[in-house]
Amino acid sequence: MLQKVSPERHEEPAMREVLDGRRRGLAGLLPFAGPAIVVSVAYIDPGNFATNIQAGARYGYGLLWVVVLANLVAMLFQSLSARLGIVTGRNLAQLCREHLPRPLVYLMWVVSELAAMATDLAEFLGGAIGLALLFHLPLLVGMGITAIVTYGLLLLEGKGYRRLELAIGAMVGVVGLSYLAELFIAPVGWTSLAEQIFVPHLPDSMAIAIAVGIIGATVMPHALFLHSGLTERRARPKTGDERRRIIRLSNLEVVLALSVAGLINLAMVVMAAGAFHGSHPDVAKIETAYQTLVPLLGGAAATIFLVSLIASGFSSSVVGTMAGQMIMQGFVAFHIPLWLRRAITMLPSFAVVIAGVDATRALVMSQVALSIALPFPMIALVWFTSRSDLMGAFRNRVPVTVAAVAAAMVVLGLNVVLLLDVFGVVSL
Repeated sequence: MLQKVSPERHEEPAMREVLDGRRRGLAGLLPFAGPAIVVSVAYIDPGNFATNIQAGARYGYGLLWVVVLANLVAMLFQSLSARLGIVTGRNLAQLCREHLPRPLVYLMWVVSELAAMATDLAEFLGGAIGLALLFHLPLLVGMGITAIVTYGLLLLEGKGYRRLELAIGAMVGVVGLSYLAELFIAPVGWTSLAEQIFVPHLPDSMAIAIAVGIIGATVMPHALFLHSGLTERRARPKTGDERRRIIRLSNLEVVLALSVAGLINLAMVVMAAGAFHGSHPDVAKIETAYQTLVPLLGGAAATIFLVSLIASGFSSSVVGTMAGQMIMQGFVAFHIPLWLRRAITMLPSFAVVIAGVDATRALVMSQVALSIALPFPMIALVWFTSRSDLMGAFRNRVPVTVAAVAAAMVVLGLNVVLLLDVFGVVSL
């Protein structure tokens, strides 16, 4: 069943034209676009829906600055992950296997696999909840449909990575357009929004807890592993200048793709603030948000909300499965059939629903599992990209290393606070 693999990606002729200087501007970016778009799905998954709804419903525009901060941290770490793959020709999991002690490698592999399953729990349940609410289906039926659709999307990768990237990009577009439409339906106080978006403010302990949820679960472990793998063999630079050009294009794509994801997250908070803050500040569940939207803003707004949730669930579940494959291949150099990987990562979701666990509560607990796994890839990424023996002239400059270490300490510190609160050690 298990077999060793050596994944290869083939350079497109258009990429060579860019590296040779025959294509410039937007035409030069397009051949290299894709990895950051795929990874950006991790930042608009169903877990973000629940957190952003709580932030907007309870505090209006007061926590928008947290979304902005979280997005800046995400840009920094995803650019480092992409750079690692471009320079070394290895993904983060492979480098861990090659440079870390064997016991630590196996520990990281197990923790990362569990994190991938926890990620898929949130994403898979999100899509199923959307289908169940939109078409009035039992949740288990929604989960079955989600399983079939996501497996079908995963099969596109066998026909070339471009098709899968285009499909995922289309679903990101659906989520983005859905929330653009919501902004025209929900009332928005633009003046108040502009005054609060860049002003840090945490009015009470609940605001701290929600801020921890936004920032602490933003940098996803699987996204850090995946981005390095998507860039590792995408092009074959012949010189240092060509590699430098690819890194610049990658950084530009990261900024553009995660800016779109950040704007979608901001729009989620703004929509929730406009719809719920004045009259329903305690809205916390996705199901409650949908049911409350119908009388407040009408059936169209509620339907658009569910369509965006379904697109988010489908796309993020696909990306989570891709990351799980890459984690296994990188850490232990084995590959399992795609259908088996999809089945394994679905099992916890079905077990949770069959056991009668509240779906939204399961989403929250999955974020706790991610918080436990997050330190491993973050620390490893900063360490590897700062090493001259691996990165050569492309290693992190001192300001980048300082910023990465500071951001990692903030994110990891907030994750510790989240875990302490969940397990009752402290109370936020």
